[in-house]
Amino acid sequence: MVSLLTHDEYRSIASSASLPTGAFIDGSARRTTGTTLKTVNPSSGAVLAEIAACGVEEVNYAIIKAREAFDDGRWRMMHPTERKKVMIQWTKLIRRNAREIAVLESVESGKPIREVETVDLPETLHCLEWHAETADKIYDQISPSGDDALALVVREPIGVVACVLPWNFPILMAAWKLGPSLAAGNSVLVKPAEETNMATLRLAELAQEAGLPRGVLAILPGEGAVTGKALGQHMDVDMVSFTGSTEVGRKFLEYSAQSNLKRVVLECGGKNPCVVMDDAEDLDEVALHATNGMLWNMGENCSASSRLIVHRAVKEPLLERIRHRIGEWRMGDPLDPANRLGALVSERHFATVTGYIEKGIAEGGELLLGGLPNGAQKNGKGTQNGQGSGFFVSPTVFGNVTPDMTLAREEVFGPVLAVLEVGSEDEAIQLANDTAYGLAASVFTGNLKRAHRMARAIRAGTVSVNCFGEGDATTPFGGFKQSGFGGRDKSIHAHDQYTELKTIWINLSDEPLEDSLH
Repeated sequence: MVSLLTHDEYRSIASSASLPTGAFIDGSARRTTGTTLKTVNPSSGAVLAEIAACGVEEVNYAIIKAREAFDDGRWRMMHPTERKKVMIQWTKLIRRNAREIAVLESVESGKPIREVETVDLPETLHCLEWHAETADKIYDQISPSGDDALALVVREPIGVVACVLPWNFPILMAAWKLGPSLAAGNSVLVKPAEETNMATLRLAELAQEAGLPRGVLAILPGEGAVTGKALGQHMDVDMVSFTGSTEVGRKFLEYSAQSNLKRVVLECGGKNPCVVMDDAEDLDEVALHATNGMLWNMGENCSASSRLIVHRAVKEPLLERIRHRIGEWRMGDPLDPANRLGALVSERHFATVTGYIEKGIAEGGELLLGGLPNGAQKNGKGTQNGQGSGFFVSPTVFGNVTPDMTLAREEVFGPVLAVLEVGSEDEAIQLANDTAYGLAASVFTGNLKRAHRMARAIRAGTVSVNCFGEGDATTPFGGFKQSGFGGRDKSIHAHDQYTELKTIWINLSDEPLEDSLH
């Protein structure tokens, strides 16, 4: 159990922390010849630092060094047990520097420090440790080819991998990709989101200290239209693993087609249903999970429960309980461990979320809770609950939402819940599947047969029953439809996307070729 510090102690760490600002290439931090990215504290709007932005020149150089590292085998040909030891040492260094990393993540992303300390960092460490342990435990195969041949089916690292990260879970998403890709023996280039670079840069510094060879890991901050595009179009990148919006995910498919047909794995958006049937057993527990699904990370979560599809028989008592639960989520300075809600990541995203709230009102949604922050329309910044100029949006619940409304169809990526009423199981399933996405879903019912039926019928990569959850490190995570394809994060299945399958066919027969072909 993580022991949290006081608000003053976290602020003291933030004021004295060394802020990483250089790109990390070939084993060291480097300034770049291009522009810089301003990293902003979302809770105050203040500029924290200027991060070196990588242009095409820096991307090309990083890829050259990554390819050199891969080709000479300094990591790829290291004994799997030795790769594991390096990665385990890396996690020990992360744990030793955990408080600093947590504060960097909180001040740059707006995430509550209690969430980073108790969820993101522990899960990051567990993910890296879990995949490190697989390095010397995944076996290859021998096919049943008879006595005249030996057929080996072996996995080999795919080569130079580019990982493009989102801003909502910077270090955890880095771990989801770096764990399996490094364990497999690849060289990896990471492009963090423009808004959140510092914690990821710190992870790379610690990886180098742990013994990761030079060139094997690079962190390339920069704009998506420059740095991301350069990685996507480069002829010597073998694979892109992307987590982010569906719109940007499409671009990486285009880049692949325009270049070397590199493998592309996409984990994109979601419009995830929380389905509550009339036989749900404990509405207090349902409200707890529905609220967590709505508000975890301020709703800036691709698996967020943004659509509450509820049977009319339990709608009103459930909504009353959800109102009560939301009241327990205190909003304020992310560095105050008493707060469960921080700021949205940027002024641009704040404008997007408040724009969806405005649209929900304009389209006839019934505002049951929350709404536009004070001053949002005037100056583009939230001032609700006395939060000054930070990008804060209070939890907002809309009733009387119909399936054709924007709030029911588009991903808001903020603390906004759309409530849709149904009268039957079939209607609930139809509505749950009435979306272009298929990432996650939750079903609440006291009937075991109904739980199985609905979990099978809902088209989503993860369906949780009587809870909100994404599984654990052992379960694959990814989506159907426009939520992505090409592979899965987490679990043993994550390793498949970072490796190539090779068949080695060895002839064991002494018969002449003509005879062996009959």
